[in-house]
Amino acid sequence: MSKKKFISIAKEVITLEIQALQKLKKNINNQFNEAVIQIAKCQSKVILCGVGKSGLIASKIAATLSSVGTPAFSLSASDSSHGDLGSISKKDILILISYSGQTEELKNIISYANRNKILLIGIVSKKDSILYKASNIKLLIPQTKEAGGIIPTASTTSQLALGDALAISSMQYKRFTKLDFKKIHPSGSLGIQLKTVEDIMLTGKKIPFINEKLKMKKALNILSNKKLGFLIIKNKQNKTIGIITDGEVRRYNEKKINMHLKNASDIMTKNPVSVDKNILAVKALSIMNNKKITSLLVHEKKNKYKTIGVIHIHNILQSNIS
Repeated sequence: MSKKKFISIAKEVITLEIQALQKLKKNINNQFNEAVIQIAKCQSKVILCGVGKSGLIASKIAATLSSVGTPAFSLSASDSSHGDLGSISKKDILILISYSGQTEELKNIISYANRNKILLIGIVSKKDSILYKASNIKLLIPQTKEAGGIIPTASTTSQLALGDALAISSMQYKRFTKLDFKKIHPSGSLGIQLKTVEDIMLTGKKIPFINEKLKMKKALNILSNKKLGFLIIKNKQNKTIGIITDGEVRRYNEKKINMHLKNASDIMTKNPVSVDKNILAVKALSIMNNKKITSLLVHEKKNKYKTIGVIHIHNILQSNIS
């Protein structure tokens, strides 16, 4: 068989799967809406189960749901008949996935769910099946031609796409945000890019505060000791009113102006740039680049005059944020 033939086969497989997804798209109805609402409102767990290839799809959908704030796990159909049905509680939602809806291993699970009044969502392709008839919410996947004629391909692609649609829809229904996502994805590239300023800012005694009346002779010693390249100026009401950077100090020295006897308030730059603690660190880096500065003050909510932290460009870069 020539290499060109393989390309033709690949295109045929992809075409069949695209056609399956197009049929699925047309088939989405109010049963899907009901499934999303129930999943989003679930106060316990969402349990997914399938047999064979559908079982693998169940595991992937469970992982996706968990990643967007809906506790979920997949259950082995064969193990369920040997004690694992005990892991399903009455407050759970059970999602069973089966092309035929007649798979022998699922019958005991269906019976258990109906007997205990556990909400059952069926993802199935045949209306005359046990699963379709027993489900409280019926998500019908249109029957379609499989690649190679017999191998679950187009049908499992549809199952996977429907699962993704359920996960994203329930995520948006619950208003699951990037900040929520970050909490359960602390590692990896996504977790890094979703870090907020609060995650990496300097706080407490590390913040280089000085009083507006402090003489610059002492202020320069603090600037040198803190090694951050800036000082934050506060007034007697404890409000942040300005900032002094080592760049400003150098410019004064170049002009041969003796600043040692001046107050910090005489040298400072008023209205320093401050950001909310909840903005993404990558956004803070963008602000620094645009304004051509190397540090930002951090406040909470709209209280810009109460500095709760500081962030230097080095803090961001050391966190592998770019």
